[in-house]
Order: sequence, then structure tokens, then C-alpha cells
Amino acid sequence: MGSIPAFASGEPLTWVDLESMPDDGRRYELVDGVLLVSPSPRPVHQRVVARLVIALSPVCPPELEVLPAPVDVVLSDRTVFIPDVVVGEREAFTTRALMGPPVLAIEVLSRSTRLVDLELKRAKLEEAGCPHYWIVDPDMPFLRCLALHKGAYIDVAESNGDEEIVLTEPFAVKLSAAQLVSEHPS
Repeated sequence: MGSIPAFASGEPLTWVDLESMPDDGRRYELVDGVLLVSPSPRPVHQRVVARLVIALSPVCPPELEVLPAPVDVVLSDRTVFIPDVVVGEREAFTTRALMGPPVLAIEVLSRSTRLVDLELKRAKLEEAGCPHYWIVDPDMPFLRCLALHKGAYIDVAESNGDEEIVLTEPFAVKLSAAQLVSEHPS
């Protein structure tokens, strides 16, 4: 396990700085040059991520790709996120990151990331023009799907528990919040 490198005091961090962070199981992200550090996710969090990838991958159009974290999404040199699940245009992925806003970013809420995911990431992805942003709360369970409309996110669908929703954008898929968190998928 590496140690966190020292950076110049008072200077905003960049993606280059972020690349020098240790691979220690934590998630390192940047917002306007400020470092955000999140702990390793809980098993229920990873179950939701896995179920989303399994549900989305078969229905994803060939020009798009569905990937689980960790994948850097570089919105600018000073703002780099790692969504729990990211869907991006294949041509926008480099060998190191997704350059620019994804087509869909999905965050699974946890106690340590709830405020960042609900407020900060949502605002930055909205500002960057990410067309779709989904939020899953595994504790409820609850799935909220937002879409960019005239520069702002609007609610397009939500699932409480077993309630199944049918989405058509960014591609057709049926989901329920309960199926994403269940220990025994149907």
C-alpha cells in the first residue's frame, strides 16, 4: 500500500496529480481541484453495481459501453469522477479514462458518499452535459432516473422496492430497485 504523495499547498489538484494516487482500495476523485476520498464500498453496494452491469450490458447499443467502477470520467483537468457504473460512447474511452461526460452515470448511495452523489456530482454532471444520471439507494431500496432537459435534470422514472420501471433512454431496459439489491435475484 502506497502513501499519498505530497502536493503544493493551496494549489488546485489536476488529473495528473490524481494519477499519482496510490492503489489502496479507496476512491480518489477531484472536484474543481479539490480531492475527494471515499472508502471501499460495502457488499450490497457492489451487488447493485454488478446487477446494473448485468442488466444494462445486453441491451446497450454497440456504439456504447457499460463499465463498473473504477473508471475515471474526466470532465476537465480539475474535475474527475469515478461513477459506480458508467455508460459512454466507445470512441470517448481512452486507455486510461472516459474523456468528457458519459451518456449515463449511475451512483449507488452509501453513508459516506450520499451528499456528494446527491448534490455535488449531480450538479457537476448536469453542468458538463451528461444526458442521464441515475441514483440507487440500496437501503430503501429506491432507484431514481434523471435526464437532462434544457440544461437541467428532471425526474423521468423512479422505482420504490418491487415497482418495475421501463426506460427507453439512453436505451430500453426494465428495472426495479428491489431486483438490484436482492441477495437472491429472480
